[in-house]
Amino acid sequence: MKKKLVFFSLLSIMTMGLIGCVNSSEKSQKVSKEDNSWKAIQNKGTLTVGTSGTLFPTSYYNDKNELTGYDIEVIKDIAKRLHLVVKFKEYNVDGTIAALNNGTIDLAANDFSLNKERAKQFSLSTPIKHSFDSMIVRKKDNSEIHSLEDLKGKKAAGESSTGYMKIAEKFGATLVSYDNATNDQYLTDVANGRTDVILNDYYLQKMSVNALPHIPVKILEGVYFNPSSSGFLFRKDQKILRQQVNEELNNMEEDGTLSKLAKQFFGDDVSKQPQVKVNRKVSVN
Repeated sequence: MKKKLVFFSLLSIMTMGLIGCVNSSEKSQKVSKEDNSWKAIQNKGTLTVGTSGTLFPTSYYNDKNELTGYDIEVIKDIAKRLHLVVKFKEYNVDGTIAALNNGTIDLAANDFSLNKERAKQFSLSTPIKHSFDSMIVRKKDNSEIHSLEDLKGKKAAGESSTGYMKIAEKFGATLVSYDNATNDQYLTDVANGRTDVILNDYYLQKMSVNALPHIPVKILEGVYFNPSSSGFLFRKDQKILRQQVNEELNNMEEDGTLSKLAKQFFGDDVSKQPQVKVNRKVSVN
């Protein structure tokens, strides 16, 4: 069944904090004794992946009612290289995390940010996307916002408890919470003054604005912050599976497959670091 698409990620994107791979033979021997994740998957011949099916262009249904998207096609390619059949299970964000924790799925793929806080709970893949954060404002007057400090007293739209809303609150914005709203609703509300600003991932915002050109909003140029990366999540005990996936991601980067898929779904090579220099980092508790 085709679901409505949401451009704006429901996840907090903060600073990157990746976990290094296990390299020494001693560690590999220890892992092989304790970690049966890869062996179990090999025996089944199936890689089970949790995703949303609603986040464009990461995980969504196309006009043929087929599940596709950047993360989806990257996973399909990895599974093919590992001689596995991939099976997708769809959840909301909280459901995906719960399914990963209880072992219902083998990994989570839905534009998940790779940051220090997430690394405390999960094992992280190498990045498949690099980005930064930006703000959507009214086209006619920039919503009278010229910096993050100008968020004070402004109405920030987003899903409650996300990192973006926490950043807006930190700078004094009034939060206007939405529950899985469509993109035209988000943008129309900024345009008509019900809200003033949306904080989110730059590339998702760029695609949203370009897809709805009749709505008079824009990305606030030059006000960028929080360089970020995203990829896949594993449980802490899935060290060998993570190694296998990371090895194939490295192969996909070297043979150009990752860049090709990034351009196909984002119109930009998000697999590479952006040319825009983003120096400001904003942390929230």
